[in-house]
Amino acid sequence: MLGRPGIIMLNTYREAVRARVLHGLFGLAVATAAYAFVVGEFASRSRLRVVSDLGAASISVYGIVVAVVLGASSLYRELELKTLFPILTRPIHRWEYLLGKYIGTLLTVAVFIAANAGGLLIALGFMTGRSAALCLAAGPGVIAALTIVAWRAPRARTYLPIFGAALLLALGVLLSDGAPDERRVIALSCLLTLQEVMIVTAIATLFASFSSPFLTAVFTFGVFLVGRSADTLAKMPERVFGSFVKQLGEGLAWVVPNLMLYVPPRPLLTGESGEPLFGYLLLAAGQALAWSVGLLAVASLIFRRRDFL
Repeated sequence: MLGRPGIIMLNTYREAVRARVLHGLFGLAVATAAYAFVVGEFASRSRLRVVSDLGAASISVYGIVVAVVLGASSLYRELELKTLFPILTRPIHRWEYLLGKYIGTLLTVAVFIAANAGGLLIALGFMTGRSAALCLAAGPGVIAALTIVAWRAPRARTYLPIFGAALLLALGVLLSDGAPDERRVIALSCLLTLQEVMIVTAIATLFASFSSPFLTAVFTFGVFLVGRSADTLAKMPERVFGSFVKQLGEGLAWVVPNLMLYVPPRPLLTGESGEPLFGYLLLAAGQALAWSVGLLAVASLIFRRRDFL
């Protein structure tokens, strides 16, 4: 029913959620969010803003790290364990396999982002006056209930995080209605982070189609850093850096995707700037889709010609 790429997607997701590195990164993300609340206590007048800004930034950083780690290691693990060979002997095209791996990685990162955002929003609701019992029931209570379900139904434990992350996010949105601006910042930042992850995962998939995990991670992080600096590279003053460096910066800004589009200023997210937010989100989504399709097409061509013997 899911088709061949859908089956590969579910297998990729199943393997990713069992990886210990993902659990470690999730723990670090939760610890960073907790640190944001500690910092917020020192800014009594703007503690909600501090929590939302630091929390959204940490989700963005860890989301990118998860995308790079999974994108760099997923395909190589199949090669190392030699599970790729019986898969490719079946009636499946290599581009379908690559597409399934890509969507599976995206699904895993989406669950990661939604779970972190939901937990952050629930904690934000507690800071705005929601009862501790209600927030505990919506956060740790839901996690405990899902743990019991996973223990009683082992077959469902792999896919429970999808349901749990969606439930945490929905409860977080409902409970954080006392801070609409902060809720909007967190929700829209996570949406833009997911769009940025689409591009980063496609870049990692491209490099993974012909390179080792270490080099894939290094190249992907390099392109990511250049993409986050695209606006700066395009506007370097010629008087300071010279014509060659300026032209090089402008060329890099055109070659790599402009990832600064996914880190907009806060007034735009809260609506204070007066700029049309829907058009901005549409532009960001269009760039993410265009780059993802183009990079995956190139990756498919390379992967199709690759000889594994």
